[in-house]
Amino acid sequence: MITQQNLILAVVIVFVVGFIVGGNVEKADIMYPTNQFSERQINLAAVDINGNGAAVPLRVEIRYGTGKVLTDIDKVLFWIDTQYSIQTARNVAENITGIDTNNYDIFYSIETNDTGVVGGPSAGAALTVATIAALKELTIKDGVIITGTINPDGTIGQVGGVLKKARAAHDIGAKLFLIPTGQAYETTLLAKEVCTEIIGFIWCRTGYEEQIINVAADSGIAIIEIENINQALDYIIQ
Repeated sequence: MITQQNLILAVVIVFVVGFIVGGNVEKADIMYPTNQFSERQINLAAVDINGNGAAVPLRVEIRYGTGKVLTDIDKVLFWIDTQYSIQTARNVAENITGIDTNNYDIFYSIETNDTGVVGGPSAGAALTVATIAALKELTIKDGVIITGTINPDGTIGQVGGVLKKARAAHDIGAKLFLIPTGQAYETTLLAKEVCTEIIGFIWCRTGYEEQIINVAADSGIAIIEIENINQALDYIIQ
């Protein structure tokens, strides 16, 4: 017959044995559910469907996971190029930080609203910087915008519409615009009417002449040319 004292003794024994066994379990063997995440935002310089410069928010969110790459990017033209830029940005960020991204899910979001941003490849440098900042929990400086493609070796490639993007960066109050090497000056064609008088008649035609524009002087924002992501980090990370 089980007495109350025997029942209490049995419960104490089970508790003690469980405590001893549990104390010998390695922490690595325990799965800890978590919803902790790291999120960073950077302004992205772009050109909209009307040919105007635009600055739109780009967010990167890192969660513990299984290596998924998720996107929430609406009204972005050149979507295939954007997908390639995202994959390259993740790989470059992994190489620079030494962090295995297979242990995380990465979520990318670009808030284009109704602008219909054009030029997915030109987001590559910004995507990479934001991914690195999120992985390492670094702070992105306010007032700095970057444009440029990203190559697998971490170098930054040239893009179009630098002058329009620089003007947009200035309009939102940015103080520094990081651009690919060799793009501090932009060449445009200036329309010019040329008239000739022939036998009493005046014939006019439209000609074009090259005009070289200093991007910094025209846009009113400081410009620095960069060759690779490591150089970009020096200017954009606090």
